[in-house]
Amino acid sequence: MIWLKIDNVFRGDALEFQNIIIEKKEGIAKLFINRPPVNVIDYQTLLEINAALEALGKDDEVKVLLIRGSGNRAFCAGVEVKDHLGEKMLRMMKEFDKMFRLLRSLGKPTLAVVNGIALGGGCELAVGCDMAIASEKAELGQPEIKLGGLAPAAVPLFQRMVGEKKAFELILLGENISAREAERIGLINKVVAEEELDKAAEELARKLLGKSSLSVKLVREAFYQCADAAEFAAALQRATELGIKTWETEDGQEGLKAFLEKRKPVWKNK
Repeated sequence: MIWLKIDNVFRGDALEFQNIIIEKKEGIAKLFINRPPVNVIDYQTLLEINAALEALGKDDEVKVLLIRGSGNRAFCAGVEVKDHLGEKMLRMMKEFDKMFRLLRSLGKPTLAVVNGIALGGGCELAVGCDMAIASEKAELGQPEIKLGGLAPAAVPLFQRMVGEKKAFELILLGENISAREAERIGLINKVVAEEELDKAAEELARKLLGKSSLSVKLVREAFYQCADAAEFAAALQRATELGIKTWETEDGQEGLKAFLEKRKPVWKNK
């Protein structure tokens, strides 16, 4: 078992981090988002996740990747609101976009282990993995519209998974749904009791380990190519550009500031 933590530097062949933890054992890698209490992803965490994904993609010993939030309260409650403000937003959106490209090009299956709330960027990350398993208490949602902005990765992902009508409902209303509802509409593969979550995730990972890793890689590549990988990349890029535009509006900035100041936003519709 290998635990990698502390700061974002190379030390020999190991990456060390502040905000994530990597565990590797018997072909399975686990990436924990480690920012209690609800594992909000800030810009530094995005850098670390992307560095880890790049390293794990090149690690021939790793056959399956599980992504989970530390603790039992949250998978990830989203991307840090402060990183949506001003000049920080552009660099954050660039790394956020990169995270989904790295997930798709990883070359090995990814499984989100949704152990609690998965909101905003956390919901997009869970849905952006190849498969997802959730505890019964988990909730998913895209609340960005309530702050005056767009969830960029959710736009191309949700349309493919649940269809336009349901995607509009989830993104335009910004309301949370239960794990059971997420399973019913196709955002989650399986829902289990909270105490069974990690066991069920490892069992699924070990089923994948029992397959030819080359076959899994080729099938995965075929799947994404047939699902118009190039079209997805273009759609993600366009959605990211439009997402930046929404957050740059007066209403977008007002929504973020109102959230931070714990008050209702005053929309100017501009």
